[in-house]
Amino acid sequence: MTRRGMGTAALVVSAGILASRLLGLLRNALLAALLGRTVQGDVYQAAFLIPDFLNYLMAGGYMSITFIPILSRHLGAGRTEDGWKAFAAVATWVGGLTSLLTLLLMALSQPITQLLYPRLAPSQVAEVANLTRIVLPAQVFFVLGSLFMAVQYAHKRFALPSLAPVVYNLGIIGGGLLTSWGGEPSPAGFAWGALVGAAVGNFGLQVIGAQRSGWRWTRPPRRDPAVRTYFVMALPLMIGQSIAVLDEQFVRVFGQLAPDGGIAGLAYARQLHMVPVGLIAQAAGVAAYPYLAGLAAAGRLGELVSTAAGAIRHSLFAAGAAAAAMVAGATPLVRLLLQHGEFEPADTAVVAPLLAVFVISLPAWAVHQVVSRSFYARAQMWTPVTIGTGVALLAAGAAVPLYERLGLVGLAWLSSAAMTVYALILFIVWTRSGAAPVRSAIAASWTRCLLSGSVAATAGRLVADRIDSTSLLDGVLGLLGAGTVAAAAYGSVALLLKSPEPKELYRRAGVSGGGRGGDV
Repeated sequence: MTRRGMGTAALVVSAGILASRLLGLLRNALLAALLGRTVQGDVYQAAFLIPDFLNYLMAGGYMSITFIPILSRHLGAGRTEDGWKAFAAVATWVGGLTSLLTLLLMALSQPITQLLYPRLAPSQVAEVANLTRIVLPAQVFFVLGSLFMAVQYAHKRFALPSLAPVVYNLGIIGGGLLTSWGGEPSPAGFAWGALVGAAVGNFGLQVIGAQRSGWRWTRPPRRDPAVRTYFVMALPLMIGQSIAVLDEQFVRVFGQLAPDGGIAGLAYARQLHMVPVGLIAQAAGVAAYPYLAGLAAAGRLGELVSTAAGAIRHSLFAAGAAAAAMVAGATPLVRLLLQHGEFEPADTAVVAPLLAVFVISLPAWAVHQVVSRSFYARAQMWTPVTIGTGVALLAAGAAVPLYERLGLVGLAWLSSAAMTVYALILFIVWTRSGAAPVRSAIAASWTRCLLSGSVAATAGRLVADRIDSTSLLDGVLGLLGAGTVAAAAYGSVALLLKSPEPKELYRRAGVSGGGRGGDV
């Protein structure tokens, strides 16, 4: 596959992520309208802490990353049958272990919840534990589904994996609507919807996609070296959690320091922030990774570095523009999307500043998503995990003092600062381990991104502040005005700084536009 194919793949992944994020916005708007920034909103968000921890423990979010190099080596050497045996062996071990841990955590959900949330009332702890038991089985579908996604990624197929979060969000939305129509809105409906969405989107669809890629189930051998290889590669991800994956859990754990609604308020802001993270940073990383893994397997490390560098620079440029626009339009954006039903103007005043701080880290996410995958492609799992875990521990130690000094916005600043420090250290280590030739080009792109973004955000914010009021129409005008001015300012400063990325992106988009659908 050529870079044209990678560009087309990025478009497919971005389209899937866009659909997912739009549904995610609808999901968050529904959550805000029905549950609000209240105790019920806190309870719902808190119920995902234990299930997400299980997912991280089993490296579920990195299952595809870990298994793609194993499968790619078999497929690249023409050993397709051995690839399916390796799949069966890994799936048996990982699926069995995840199922056992799921049952154990379901049995212990009450005491674990009491330990994690000492500031919640006993009745709230019991409700969180009940919701946790509903959501926990979804992790089996997430983990096994990721293996089926790996089969598709290894064959450069991205369509059905991109649909997984779309179906998952539809499940949550459907569950919430069904229970609200039947009576008083309840977090339980959203939780059941999450379970159904995971079963259908993250597992069922991915089995179909893997079959279309040529996968077939074979009886797992008693011993397969792929199992050992997998666990050796996954071990760092299992025992060392980086700030990139623990950031969401910090919101849930330390949000309880605030009065009722603290967890929900942080979660709403962070979920809005994760929309551009998914569309720009995650899309670049997901689309690039199969190519990086293939180049690493072929020993073409120079080409791997140049490919990663291009993806980083282009996603940095887009991330800077998106961050500037969201900083400028944070208040009208939150008002338009969330201020309905139980979510009141006072809640907008709390959530909008949190969003403006969270999105400052968007360029760092763009760097992290590609650089970390460059390490993973070469089976160097320990490097990003060790750095990220160190930063996460420092961030955890600073959370309470920052909250006591700055309140919820202090926790948002901690998140952005920690992610930026992590990405910067990871980038420095990466350039010193074989990527030195691209250091200056990426550093220059990052600097231009920050300069252009700062000017653009300031200009857009001035417009939003002048237009913004409590009416819906003024909110729309404020958002459009802030976004337009921020985009224009960002582009103008980028041109003054002679940024090469706009021309490169335009040229690549033109080439990809003429590509064939079979490239994906």
